[in-house]
Amino acid sequence: MSSPTADVSVRLAWPDDANAMARSQVNAWRESYAGLVAEELLDGLDPSEFAASWSQALTTPKDARSRVLVALERASVRGFALVHPSQDPDADPVVDGEVAEFIVDPAYRGAGHGSRLLQACVDTMRADKLTRAFWWIGATDDAMRSFVAGSGWEPDGAHRELESDVGSSLKQVRLHSDLSQS
Repeated sequence: MSSPTADVSVRLAWPDDANAMARSQVNAWRESYAGLVAEELLDGLDPSEFAASWSQALTTPKDARSRVLVALERASVRGFALVHPSQDPDADPVVDGEVAEFIVDPAYRGAGHGSRLLQACVDTMRADKLTRAFWWIGATDDAMRSFVAGSGWEPDGAHRELESDVGSSLKQVRLHSDLSQS
């Protein structure tokens, strides 16, 4: 007799997923950016604003190779990722992809959703004939960097600093992966 398995999967996002994605994003941002971004800004994040943006991105993507994937447990969204051709100045958008957003709701981390989502990102970019991928990660986000590095991604020496409207900045490092290898 086999053990029961969890009903988990990853699929392309649908416009109806936008509200659940937005709630996950707000939860994750409040945790990830605590201490880095003003508390008032984090408290003021409105899931409905994020949902409207995600709904727009899902119904009219800017590029045919722009994909939003959702990690599911049964029919509930537990996380999501956005992949598309890289927009970095040193990238070739014909062959270089990017993980532009990667969110697993903090309440559901450690259940394998991130690993399944990351594999789906890689498979999706490979299916689009992209051979290299980039991923910008917060310079102080050791947990995310460890997760990504554990999946074979490596720093490539690039870094940037993003300024917010409230005067704070977020330092990021870029990791890369060769998608041509199995």
